[in-house]
This record gives sequence, C-alpha cells and structure tokens, in this order.
Amino acid sequence: MKKLRVTVEGKAYEVFVEILDEAHAAAPAPVQSVPVVSSSVVAPSAPVKSAAAPAGPGDIPSPLAGKVVSIDVKPGQAVTEGQQVATIEAMKMNTYVYAPRAGTVAEICVTPGDGVDEGKTLVRLA
Repeated sequence: MKKLRVTVEGKAYEVFVEILDEAHAAAPAPVQSVPVVSSSVVAPSAPVKSAAAPAGPGDIPSPLAGKVVSIDVKPGQAVTEGQQVATIEAMKMNTYVYAPRAGTVAEICVTPGDGVDEGKTLVRLA
C-alpha cells in the first residue's frame, strides 16, 4: 500500500493505493479518502460563462473567442457555401470563418478590432 496525496479542484485528499502486479495478486484493501487541509492558497476558479444565444438559421457565429481581424464581405453581397466571410485572431493565430450555406449578406454584426465570444453572431445571411 502506498499513501498518496491527490488534489482535485484545489482540495487535497490523502488516499491509499494498492499496487498490483501479476506475480502478487492480493485482496483489495479498503480505500479511504480523507480531506486534508492544505497550507497553500488556491485561487478561485473562473466563473462558468453562460452559453451564447442560439444562432438563427442565417447567422454565422464565431467558432471561438478572439478578436475580429477582418470582415471579408459587405452587406448585400451574395456569398457561396464555403466562402470566407471573416477572420478571427485568438492566441496569435488566425481562424478563417466560412459561410455554411449560400445566401446574401443581410447584416454585419461586428467590426474589425471587436472582441467576440464563442458563438457570437458575426454575419447574418438572408
């Protein structure tokens, strides 16, 4: 038996672990977990974000949180399925956003330089 300390979400537990090998198959010993007061300070976890509002049938949402680098279409412009409509930067990498279907750009909901959350509507198609 080995006594180990495991920390889960900032709370430390002491557990006993039995190591089994093929040559020695002992009966399992009772396992007991006991909360341990930790002397280190744990920062509280970040609050959980609420989910973005569901996109409408013509909405093109941002696939991730980041900064809008460019909008590559204009209102009234016809787009084809798979055409690039925007570029989002996150962690110094550009992600290209493509039209999921053909349509006409009805509205552009963001401008370059805007910060966006995952799921925020970038462009609406009619």
